[in-house]
Amino acid sequence: MGNWLMQFVPDLTWQNIILGIIFFVVTFAASSALVSYVLVRLPATFFHPSHDRAILVDRHHVVRWSGILVKNIIGFVLVLLGIIMAVPGVPGPGFLTILFGIALLDFPGKRWLEYKIVSRPKVFQAINALRRKFDKPPLVL
Repeated sequence: MGNWLMQFVPDLTWQNIILGIIFFVVTFAASSALVSYVLVRLPATFFHPSHDRAILVDRHHVVRWSGILVKNIIGFVLVLLGIIMAVPGVPGPGFLTILFGIALLDFPGKRWLEYKIVSRPKVFQAINALRRKFDKPPLVL
């Protein structure tokens, strides 16, 4: 069986396998920590329709639009990374990363899409369980 596998992956050595496992564990831990940190820091009413999401409204219009552009670029990259992480075998919390990326993007229907994702029972329970561990109030939908 080893020879058959070596035809498709010629650089498959124990060293490469161990490096791959280490990469998997480190990227999974780092992405999980980052997404968890952000979900814990969000206000409890962030996904509620009454939550105001205007950013940099008191700044010069160039600064405000630059901030909005950077926020949207980061959101787009996070959605792409989340889609990749959602593939089985790829490390990281894909669905939560997609949600975080969508929260940063500006597009019509965003609030409805966020609500649909967060209101899914498993997602809502997972986020609130995480927030409970850090003594944060549960999300309000």
